[in-house]
Amino acid sequence: GLSISSAMTVLIAMTAAVTLLPALFGFMGMRLLSRRERRHLDDHGAQDGHGSGFWARWSALVARRPVLLALAAAVLMLVLAGPYLSLRLGLSDAGNDVAGTTTRKAYDMLASGFGPGFNGPLVLVATQSGSSADQAALLRVEGALGKQPGVVAVAPLPGKPGAKVAVIELFPKTAPQDVKTSQLITHLRNDVIPPLERSTTLRVYVGGSTAIFDDFAAIIGSKLPLFIAVIVGLGFLLLLVAFRSLLVPATAAVMNLLAAGAAFGVLVVFFQWGWGATLLGLGKPGPIEAFLPVIMLAILFGLSMDYQVFLVSRMHEEWVHGGDNERAVTIGQATTGRVISAAAAIMICVFLAFVLGGERIIAEFGIGLAAAVFLDAAIIRTVLVPSLMHLFGRRNWWLPAVIDRHLPHLSVEPVEKPESQPVSESASPASVAPEA
Repeated sequence: GLSISSAMTVLIAMTAAVTLLPALFGFMGMRLLSRRERRHLDDHGAQDGHGSGFWARWSALVARRPVLLALAAAVLMLVLAGPYLSLRLGLSDAGNDVAGTTTRKAYDMLASGFGPGFNGPLVLVATQSGSSADQAALLRVEGALGKQPGVVAVAPLPGKPGAKVAVIELFPKTAPQDVKTSQLITHLRNDVIPPLERSTTLRVYVGGSTAIFDDFAAIIGSKLPLFIAVIVGLGFLLLLVAFRSLLVPATAAVMNLLAAGAAFGVLVVFFQWGWGATLLGLGKPGPIEAFLPVIMLAILFGLSMDYQVFLVSRMHEEWVHGGDNERAVTIGQATTGRVISAAAAIMICVFLAFVLGGERIIAEFGIGLAAAVFLDAAIIRTVLVPSLMHLFGRRNWWLPAVIDRHLPHLSVEPVEKPESQPVSESASPASVAPEA
């Protein structure tokens, strides 16, 4: 449901952007500009669009010091991504609510009176044929469960005589979101119950909300590499066709992964380690929501691709006209830096507003996405990507001829070919702009 509705929203917005918006611009004409801007246009004519001010100076600095800036930016991003290695997916409960709320008070009172595990008992459901062997095996299961070191109590629920389904409540010693509770669930399923089911038709299933959340986190974690591979692969193919280059999409893929890793590192520090959540009154530390990586990565990769296209399309346009990589990267950064920073600032403000609600789950999205957008716009697109493109030189726009022949000819920013294009022997045919 989330994927379909999100995709439809993007499709509708894109359709409006390429139809309704240009039509409105054409209808309003020069009235889009202020009087001061119109006077400046009459007096000085159209500008060259090469940028000026801070971004022109910054892009020139990046061109002069690409190695130093690339190393500094890469080290910073890797340091921020380090905590991601200790990421633990799960589902926060009322124990993570803000102190003073009724749900948190109830949770704490139950944990104090009956133990932390009382807030998330495991529910074991057993199916049996009703034979004496199955009934004896069920009794052995109940006895074995009560002897496990992580179990406080086992309580068989009453049932009808001769019923073929039995229900057992098991209360762990640890809280539902505790890693030891997850280990207990795995231990019961793999080590304790299977030997007692042998030679009988008895089957015992470990369920309950705690086990469901644990299974959900495990499934999401196992599918996450495939999800990342799909969105990174599709992004690579799109940029490959748009810019007819191998290094540009490869660099974008690595940068997107780096931004995601750093964003999750911030989340781990903030919410899992509790270095910032308590300060903002967002409850005590706990695991990161299991469903958060999928939604957050989808949004992050969409925004990152936007910024990459903004940046590289302008560079590609200058490269096609002049064949000078350093000039193309410098002008591309100078002219798009303002757009990227403005777009990022808007999204950061929107995401940080999520924190104001005081809800931990919503705040996780806000902090994670705000950090990701800030790092992407302020470090990756402003420092790391331009520095690397300066270092790669003309190789940025290289594409093997065999691949070039089989790719469709598309262009993000189609431009007219100049009459003469300086192409050295080392450049591929893809260095020349494809016809739109």
